[in-house]
Amino acid sequence: MYHDTAIVTCLAVAFYFFTATQVARARIRYGVTLPAISGNADFERMFRIQMNTLEWMPIFLPSLWLFAIYISDAIAAALGLAWIIGRIVYFVGYREAVAKRSPGFAIQAFACIILWAGATGAVVWRAI
Repeated sequence: MYHDTAIVTCLAVAFYFFTATQVARARIRYGVTLPAISGNADFERMFRIQMNTLEWMPIFLPSLWLFAIYISDAIAAALGLAWIIGRIVYFVGYREAVAKRSPGFAIQAFACIILWAGATGAVVWRAI
């Protein structure tokens, strides 16, 4: 069973839900009414945090699970936690200023690249 990876998956989804609630709060705070997605720089940064997280989920989640299945549940979960931590660092930095998003982006991208490369290598190796 892949309990560790399942827990990390739930945490990643919870973090994404958190970003969605922050966008809803920002809409109210900055007066950006639906369907608008622009008009206030603070709101736009919150919106981009949510959308960027969503953009990475289809890369992260399959890589996480394939890594867990083909290599290790525990290592996949640890890398998944690193991805979530990177997304949190990204959230905190980007919320303040665009220039402060890079450290969190680098952390989560590095974790995701390891997951993807490991999963891809393991799948290809077993296919040979």
